[in-house]
Amino acid sequence: METIDYNEGAVILIDKPTTWTSFDVVKKLKFALKVKKIGHAGTLDPLATGLLVICTGKFTKKIDTYQNDAKEYICELTFGKTTPSIDLETDFDGEYPYDHINNENLQTAIASFIGEISQTPPIYSAIKIDGKRAYTLARKGLEAEIKSRLITIYSIDILSFENPILVLRIACSKGTYIRSLVRDLGEKLHSGAYMSNLRRTKIGDFDVANAKTIQDFVKINTTTLPE
Repeated sequence: METIDYNEGAVILIDKPTTWTSFDVVKKLKFALKVKKIGHAGTLDPLATGLLVICTGKFTKKIDTYQNDAKEYICELTFGKTTPSIDLETDFDGEYPYDHINNENLQTAIASFIGEISQTPPIYSAIKIDGKRAYTLARKGLEAEIKSRLITIYSIDILSFENPILVLRIACSKGTYIRSLVRDLGEKLHSGAYMSNLRRTKIGDFDVANAKTIQDFVKINTTTLPE
């Protein structure tokens, strides 16, 4: 088995577990591989799972390139309730009707989000406002204005729909917040919605099918690394 020099440079595909932050994964690999330069090409929320592209050594110069690639996600959302964070990080803060949602109005609503659209990121996000992360302000109960941005939704496919639970496959551009799409879809359908599960499956040509769990990767590589 060929030994990879991670200090020289490599691309590592990790299937991030739930509750871990993207930084947790980077920190774990930095320590396990004893590398000086390491970073990831696109943050995943702690409650999300799936593909993290980690770059070490000279490949850290490609992080911006990989971050600009299209992403694919499998998103499960639940209609009828909302949370401030638009996921299960925070408690429910509203209930809404959802019995009126059917395949016809759902398809119409989804079609309205395809293409280049203006999207406002969630207040619970890592966007900086006056030098502070938005989620830091949100957790303190402080109000902050987040500007909308242009993003592109390439495709949205319905994988299953058993009201109130909808599962979508979404292909989108850099800068897209799936939680914002969930929020906006709920509002478009005169209801509310929160993201109950999220998994990133692709970044450009990289596929989560080729990724390893952090535990498996560390186990394999810490036993094969040279002294």
